[in-house]
Amino acid sequence: METTEHIASLAGEGRLLAGAAGEAGPEAPVPTCPGWQVRDLLRHTGMVHRWATAFVTEGHRTYVPDGGEPDLDGDELLAWFTDGHALLVDALRTAPADLDCWAFLPAPSPLAFWARRQAHETRIHRVDAESARGGALTPVAAPYAVDGIDELLTGFHARPRSRVRSDTPRTMRLRALDADAVWTVRLSAEPPRTVRGAAAEAEQADCEVSGTASELCLALWNRLPLSSLVVGGDQEVAALWTGHSGVNWS
Repeated sequence: METTEHIASLAGEGRLLAGAAGEAGPEAPVPTCPGWQVRDLLRHTGMVHRWATAFVTEGHRTYVPDGGEPDLDGDELLAWFTDGHALLVDALRTAPADLDCWAFLPAPSPLAFWARRQAHETRIHRVDAESARGGALTPVAAPYAVDGIDELLTGFHARPRSRVRSDTPRTMRLRALDADAVWTVRLSAEPPRTVRGAAAEAEQADCEVSGTASELCLALWNRLPLSSLVVGGDQEVAALWTGHSGVNWS
């Protein structure tokens, strides 16, 4: 996907997040993030936005820690989140194409990385805010959902720090029924390895999980239970993913 598409998505997802958080109220529990209230969600996501903005605007070429979460609440916290989100969107829109700064996943460029990463980050936390508000979740458009699955499988879980491991080699196929997209994830004692498309179809799979791209993306991010999708074959393979695939802030 184009960087401009990710920036536009980031802008829209942030507005949806703020709207849902405002409707839910700061004390509402976040079912998709056990132990969190909406205030924790806003503090965390707003902190991440400002952290990302610093790399884009200041050009840090090595890792720089985040600035911590604010001691704000209520309307003041929501305004702080909204302001920080706007700063990030503006920073990405005005950044030069040859931006040179630190990034932590493979990407065509640092600008492409930060636009993509923050769009998906904000989208997942928008789902958290909507889960706190209650009612139907806004579906993830199929192209963004497919890209989010790609980032999760070939980015986050290709890293040595992934905890999705199996002493006995296993394979899990993922099929987005509305997007003509298929992945096969090879699980072993090493970090997962993912193949997509024709290569994925050619491999035998111990387990297959299928649904819309939106459902599949949210389930892989543990925002929907895999049991809400169609799961065929060895159920323990799917359970291995849900039990060990969480991506934590550190």
